[in-house]
Amino acid sequence: MFLIKLGGSVITEKTKEQPIFKKQITDHVAGVIQKAEADVVVVHGAGSFGHVLAKKYNLNMGCTSDLQRQGFAETHVLVQQLNSFVLQSFHENNLPVVSIPPHATVILNDHAVEQIDTDIFVRYKKNGFIPLTFGDVVLDTALGCSICSGDLLMQVLAQTFKPEAIIFLMDEDGLYTSNPKKDKTAAFIETIGIDELHTLTTKLDDHADVTKGMEGKLQTIAQIVYQGSTVILLNGNKPDRLYDVLQGRKTKGTIIHR
Repeated sequence: MFLIKLGGSVITEKTKEQPIFKKQITDHVAGVIQKAEADVVVVHGAGSFGHVLAKKYNLNMGCTSDLQRQGFAETHVLVQQLNSFVLQSFHENNLPVVSIPPHATVILNDHAVEQIDTDIFVRYKKNGFIPLTFGDVVLDTALGCSICSGDLLMQVLAQTFKPEAIIFLMDEDGLYTSNPKKDKTAAFIETIGIDELHTLTTKLDDHADVTKGMEGKLQTIAQIVYQGSTVILLNGNKPDRLYDVLQGRKTKGTIIHR
């Protein structure tokens, strides 16, 4: 069984202020999963559908005003819209995907998980469905509301399902010694241990990201690897690499291990 994260930078134009869904690449990824007949649980990021408004209304700091509550509602509409697009793409590829929205299943407490209904994921999967969840705005006991990132959901679901591998699809081939978008001398990393992971210096990209971008992702990945799982970072814009991994074949990507 595989746990797969479709990064917001893969399925949306994350650098744009307006939400733009990348249907062609999402269709290709869905087609690869269908072709591989893979046993999967899927998470997707919010990309430009979530991060721009969440940053505008400072939602990761809570909901303490009517303006922020309005921002919460507006963000919720957009991430639900993106989730519907992803659902439609998977359904068109004959995959029995069912959406499980975090706003109805997760409660945070100062950004940490206080409560999550993982049983609903297990029940759907046992009945032959593919659970699909996504980065969303949720209630937060301490702050009123905050952001439940797709990466945080990956961490929780990794504990629940103990998958064979945990795959993050991103807009790069994997990890580099520095940000390849800004540093032409950045060297690609094929495999890295958890101790070395902490030594990487990662600068945030220029686009809006209320979950700390690559820096936040590496922190979550470290926690996942500590739990005993192997994490693989792949270029989501080249879905054939995902197919190779799902078929047990070697391909270009970064493997992170204990």
